[in-house]
Order: sequence, then C-alpha cells, then structure tokens
Amino acid sequence: MTSLVIAEHDNASIRPATLNTVTAAAKCGGEVHVLVAGHNAGAAAAAAAQIAGVSKVIHADAEHLAHGLAENMAAQVLAIASAYSHILFPATASGKNIAPRVAAKLDVGQISDVTKVDSVDTFERPIYAGNAIAIVQSLDATKVITVRTTGFDAAPATGGSAAVDKIAAAPDAGKSTFLGNEIAKNDRPELTAAKVIVSGGRALGSAEKFNEVMTPLADKLGAALGASRAAVDAGYAPNDWQVGQTGKIVAPQLYIAAGISGAIQHLAGMKDSKVIVAINKDEEAPIFAVADYGLVADLFAAVPELTKAL
Repeated sequence: MTSLVIAEHDNASIRPATLNTVTAAAKCGGEVHVLVAGHNAGAAAAAAAQIAGVSKVIHADAEHLAHGLAENMAAQVLAIASAYSHILFPATASGKNIAPRVAAKLDVGQISDVTKVDSVDTFERPIYAGNAIAIVQSLDATKVITVRTTGFDAAPATGGSAAVDKIAAAPDAGKSTFLGNEIAKNDRPELTAAKVIVSGGRALGSAEKFNEVMTPLADKLGAALGASRAAVDAGYAPNDWQVGQTGKIVAPQLYIAAGISGAIQHLAGMKDSKVIVAINKDEEAPIFAVADYGLVADLFAAVPELTKAL
C-alpha cells in the first residue's frame, strides 16, 4: 500500500500545502511518494526529496506541465495511478481542479476536504460549514483525496533523503493552453501560510478606513491581512484576502478579527486558529463564541490603541 502526493510548486520550490498533505498521506499507511510534474523543475524535485517521510519523488518534466494546467496534470497522474492505493491533493484551487478529473477517469468517488485519517479506508471531513463532521468510508480500490491543510501539521521540509525517479511525461492533452497570468505582489506573508492574520469586516466602512486602521496593526505584528466576505463584497479589500467557506481556510497561531460579526461562513474559514481575538462593539456577535479573547469596544478606538501599545 503506497500513497501518492501531488506536489504544488513553482518549478523551483515546494509550496507549504504539500507538506501538510504529506503528513496526511503518512497516516494512510505504507510508503509516501511525491509527484513533481513541471518544466525545468529539478530544484522542486530536489526540495521534495528532502521532505521527511517521503520515500520516493517521481519527477515528470515537460513544457506542457510548466503551469500545472488541470488537463495535463490529470493525465500525468492517471499515467501512474495504478501503482497507488491513495492519491492525495492539497484542497487548494489547483488540487480541487485536478482531483475530480482523476477520480472521474478512475471511476471512483472523491473524498473531499479531509481533516483526519481514521484508517486506510475511513476519513473525517467537515460538513454544514464545519458544524458537523462526516465520517466517510471508501471501498474503492484507489482513494482520491483532497486534504484540508489546516487539519494536519506540516511535515518537516528537511531531514529526508528520498530517491528522485525521473519518468517520461504524459503527452500534452491539447485541451487547454496557458496564455498568461497577472500575479498580485505582496510583501506580506501568504494568507494560508501566515502565522498571524489581522482581519477586518464591514464595520470598517470603507477601503480607506480599512487601510488606515488595519494596516498599521498588521505591520506591527508582521501579519497577513484578511477580510470577511462582506468587506470584500463592499470593495474594502481585494478578493484574495477573503477568509471563509467561500474564501481561504486558515489556521494561524493568532487570528485578530476586528469589526467581524462572525457569520457562519466566516467562522468555517478561521475557527481552527490557535488563538482568536475578537474586537466588536456588539457583545452578542457570534464571533465571541469562538474567540479566546473578546473585547467589546469600538474598533476605531481599540485597534489604534492596540497598535500603539505593541
């Protein structure tokens, strides 16, 4: 019984979500192999070989794999799928795009957003915005799984010494073409990997106030900036800052929520944070039910005072 983790990378380094997925794969029993499919991705393959717990890295290199297009990645996974009992993807935008294609071609049910591995065929996943946990048993010969990375600790990025096995890449599926991308540059930590997140809600009132009140606090803490869906929909913050069921799922060491009431979809995205601090003038706000520390106060006074005190 061997598990295959589909690595996320930029052809030079391994993205953090892969490390959490390796931990989940190790709990499935047997060996853990990692597929690094890309173009001129030798450095990423070498980095994957250093991950503790990985026994083999499979490296497929071709120009049509450079940008991780779902059709080509799925074809590459399917080319080697028969050797594995479990195929695991991080539950990221990329993983969620590729995994269903693989499951459909293998004619098996996908097990999505796994947060715990109970046994080789039994898994736990949140449902109803995280208010209930479903225990799912699969009798399929191959388990295709997406892993909610906040449910598993990251495997150590160093300490391993896996062999790198270079294989021939599957042919270009010819169904999609990469035209270009626009990457938002940010000096702050990536939201899903940040240890500290400062989030603002609709109560901030405007993009200008969001920046004026929240940015200094984030700067002091070296934190990533997040936002509720209401704040994003109102245009106070960009889409890639949205935390919640329809945004990004995060679990930092410290999560500070200012002016966020705590709608169920937002709580689903951050309630696994280690320490939650809520600032809201409504003492009945649902956010206080999950907060470790709650301050009933006007955020326009409390947040600047907190920033000044740091």
